[in-house]
Amino acid sequence: MTIQMTASPGLRPVQAAPLTEPLIVFEDVAKRFVEGRTGRVTTALEHLTFSVREGEFVCLLGPSGCGKSSVLDLLCDFERPSEGHIRVESAPVKAPGPDRGIVFQEALLFPWLTVLDNITFAPRLAGVPAAIYRPRADRLIALMGLAGFESHAPYELSGGMRQRAAIARAWISEPRMLMMDEPFGALDAQTRLSMQEQLLVAREATSATVLFVTHDIEEALFLADRILVLTRRPGRVAREIVVPFGRQRKYEALLADPIFTQIKREVLKELRSR
Repeated sequence: MTIQMTASPGLRPVQAAPLTEPLIVFEDVAKRFVEGRTGRVTTALEHLTFSVREGEFVCLLGPSGCGKSSVLDLLCDFERPSEGHIRVESAPVKAPGPDRGIVFQEALLFPWLTVLDNITFAPRLAGVPAAIYRPRADRLIALMGLAGFESHAPYELSGGMRQRAAIARAWISEPRMLMMDEPFGALDAQTRLSMQEQLLVAREATSATVLFVTHDIEEALFLADRILVLTRRPGRVAREIVVPFGRQRKYEALLADPIFTQIKREVLKELRSR
């Protein structure tokens, strides 16, 4: 089921995505895990079908344990589906690739490297000339609000700053797709909102396709073009929400918008019914 609503006056509607082939396709995907000692089977995902078009920001929203993180693992080819098909640009996913960057719940920076060296680690490892990766790094450092901290070690940064560095590290190789697994879940409310706002700015500057995992309804409504609400385990899409707000969003304006409150209430009802 898809929810489509009209934005309140003063909020620019999201522009419809071009009618092109989806960039990401999950078709009737299932994922089962077998516990080695007991042989017990846990079905994380079942009959999962959805698609994402290039340039979209799509949130996977659902309760803990519903298989949201498994979706990202499958797309990055860290895991293989038990059933079904996963395609990127019409080709089956068969291996990890630089076209898919990922940001985890924890920043996972190398503690012995500076912020700059952490961010540039992948291109340096791949032998990319500094003349190519350094301008990218400088741009991302500015976008992420890390200017002046390039020479700092991770332990000298706040939690929010470490996560900004992790996002910059994932983005420096200019992936077409950025996967984000509850990257702001461990942050305090004020830092979390600041990070969400910076992510929207950075995303507009890079035009990447983003698949973002969260269990926070307000976060999904603030960030996404579309929200896919997943059922409890085994996860599958229960509802699709086309978010009716423009991309130039202000959190305070959304909170005051009755459409925001209405969608939040309907999504909460949907989650509690599953």
